[in-house]
Amino acid sequence: MKIRSHCPINFTLEHIGDKWSLLILRDLMFKEKRHYNEFLESDEKVSTSVLGDRLKMLEENGMVSKGRDNVKKSRIKYSLTKKSLEMLPILIEMITWGGFNDDKTEAGKDFLEQATKNRDQLISSIRRKIEREHFIK
Repeated sequence: MKIRSHCPINFTLEHIGDKWSLLILRDLMFKEKRHYNEFLESDEKVSTSVLGDRLKMLEENGMVSKGRDNVKKSRIKYSLTKKSLEMLPILIEMITWGGFNDDKTEAGKDFLEQATKNRDQLISSIRRKIEREHFIK
């Protein structure tokens, strides 16, 4: 991967790409989606070509890994990596900002309250869940 500059914001954007990549990470972290077709079902309606491209880029950048599904061996299952798990606090901040600024937000009041009053506890709880579900023991 060729990095255009080593500005920390640019470096981050070079790894996550664009809004579609962030939405894939959101789906993996918060919506328990793990398979290609599940990502296609998201409300934002990503095209198949964009989805395939972003999954490939995220994998190449070490943000997701792919493997065989334990239930249906012919199906690919995507997982978060430790590198992408480090994005959790950033995504929680984005949810909080959007939740308080979008009067039609899908973010639950309980989640937003916990994100503002018990942020560290919320992050720890989500992190443990992701580690159990995504990381191979």
